[in-house]
Formats: sequence, C-alpha cells, structure tokens
Amino acid sequence: MELLAEGEQSAGAIGDVIRAEFGITPPAVSQHLKVLRESGFATVRAEGTRRLYSVDAAPLEEAYVWLERFRGFWNQRLDALATELARGKRVRPTDNPERQE
Repeated sequence: MELLAEGEQSAGAIGDVIRAEFGITPPAVSQHLKVLRESGFATVRAEGTRRLYSVDAAPLEEAYVWLERFRGFWNQRLDALATELARGKRVRPTDNPERQE
C-alpha cells in the first residue's frame, strides 16, 4: 500500500522493492497483490504485458469513517504522551540537580 500511495506502479517494480526489503518470493508478492486487488484496496490495469497497480481510495475512506468513531479513545492518550515527551525534553536526567552519579 505504501508503494501504491506514491502512484501507479508496475507489478514488476512492486515485486522488486518487496523482494529486496522482505526477501519474499515472486509468487508471494503476486499473492499479496491479489489480496489487495480482491479486497478492493488496489486496482490493476493492463498495459501491454505489464500490470499496473494503483490504490483504490474508496475502501480506505470507509475504514477511515469507521475508525473515526474510536478516535476519542486514543486522542486523549496521544495527547498525554505528547505532554510527557515535551516534559522529558525540558528536564533531562543530566539537568536534574537531585541526581547524583
């Protein structure tokens, strides 16, 4: 999906990147592309002997709408995490006068 988010990609180009990064076989790459196609997350079109894949945004939009209901559960926690991270940047262990080494 990340590769397709960059724009239309040939099956060969996708396969090259995926094999290099994850070391999986060409048939396994084909299976992954098939799953994306059959689940509606990707579309494919033929151009001569090449197959060009692209993202189909409709299912992603549906997932976004569904996840929106749960955003409140994690927004508060992410805000708290951001606060703690900011606090940690202000008071580093080496800045703490009570710390003795």
